[in-house]
Amino acid sequence: MDTNIAPRRTAFRTAALVLLASGMAVPAVAQYNQVIANDQTQCAVGKGPAVKVTVSGIKSDSGKVRVQSYNGTKDDWLVSGRWLSRIETPAKSGSMTFCVPVPSSGTYGIAVRHDINGNGKTDITQDGGAMSNNPSINIFNLGKPSYTKTAFQVGPGVTAISITMKYF
Repeated sequence: MDTNIAPRRTAFRTAALVLLASGMAVPAVAQYNQVIANDQTQCAVGKGPAVKVTVSGIKSDSGKVRVQSYNGTKDDWLVSGRWLSRIETPAKSGSMTFCVPVPSSGTYGIAVRHDINGNGKTDITQDGGAMSNNPSINIFNLGKPSYTKTAFQVGPGVTAISITMKYF
């Protein structure tokens, strides 16, 4: 009989507990800037929390469409580096559907951008933009409506929203 089994089991259990504990103590910033795939299975029945976003009014197949989720708070909404997750995919004229998982039930906002020429920059005369709740976007607010106009609630399941793309 191997007399080293008990100490090995104890060491293994201790290491597992340390890893588990360290995984639970992830700093809050770790939740930001997650680039994810548009995985529709995350919006299937029984899944969640997630947001199923249908974006309509995409005017061309050129460039990329980017969907970003934010906490629906003044401190996070449209603040550089404070997005939770991002999906970026080639544009398809008309409508596109995205599945955006969120960390937990709560208040969120979604921002969508159509970078028509795919240069990674905002070209205000060409690119399109849209946000959850379809707030008015105009030259006076430069496409940045308040978080109070874009915030919506997500429960434990899948919340479906529709967003209409706008172009200047």
